[in-house]
Amino acid sequence: MLRTLQHASMVVALAALTAGCATSPEERNAVSVPPNAGVYKIGNPYQIGDTWYYPREQPNYDETGIASWYGPTFYGHHTANGEMYDGTAMTAAHRTLPMPVNVRVTNLDNGKSVIVRVNDRGPYAKGRIIDLSEAAARALDVIATGTARVRVTYLSRADDANGTPLPETPPEIASALPAAPAGKVDTAALNIVPGATVAPPVQVGDLPAPLPSAPPMPAPDTQPTGQVTTVPVPAATHLYIQAGAFTTLANADRLKARLASAGDLFVSPIDRGGQRLYRVRSGPYNDVESADAALARLNVLGSNDAQIVVDQ
Repeated sequence: MLRTLQHASMVVALAALTAGCATSPEERNAVSVPPNAGVYKIGNPYQIGDTWYYPREQPNYDETGIASWYGPTFYGHHTANGEMYDGTAMTAAHRTLPMPVNVRVTNLDNGKSVIVRVNDRGPYAKGRIIDLSEAAARALDVIATGTARVRVTYLSRADDANGTPLPETPPEIASALPAAPAGKVDTAALNIVPGATVAPPVQVGDLPAPLPSAPPMPAPDTQPTGQVTTVPVPAATHLYIQAGAFTTLANADRLKARLASAGDLFVSPIDRGGQRLYRVRSGPYNDVESADAALARLNVLGSNDAQIVVDQ
């Protein structure tokens, strides 16, 4: 489903989102951001419908799911980190990754892979993991289908168009509001307590000057150049609904029992990073429509963290 269709219902329920991703509840600021003056930010937790999202640093992010794309409706609007949305650029929207960061998106249906710059929040439709710009969607052959099974992998923190690391807060915003006036503060030495031992003053030498350090620069192969590469992908993949993942089997069994009325759920163990995880899943599903319907059934039961994943 295209981004424009995904947002149609959200516009009615959440008027604050009418200007696109950049006007999501957690991104609004009373101070205007200068045109295309992007800033590196993590962002505050925010709620869409019944689901809370918690942006955070995720250098090990590597997930599969369904990608969608958004087009001309959002041209000229600011993205969530203050840049201008450009459908011809290799960019994307993500719910919780910092912005801007570079990620690799691989189409698991055809093996095409590109690097994109995450600089916006979204997608807000349930069951979607990332929203691609029109250029990125075209490079991955997602335009005609509207969605695709993808793998998204974090690569690096992104720079601005000139290759300069972005500041945490741009000077225009930092200096936009005057500092609150402060009154005069009087200080006085405390009286010595009778009978207490007074320690001699500590001799402190001059601190050495800090060593200059170059800002971290992304490696050349992590930049969104628009180059499309082809990587090996499984001959066939399936869609699953993952309601949760636990380190103990008992917790997985409890969630499975609580959601039993939604359909056939099972516990799928996997060893990852030297640790065994117990995943509560339903499926497999061979098309997005079936997976969307299964996800909706779990959401009705209060499993708002359930998501669509791609696996063999």
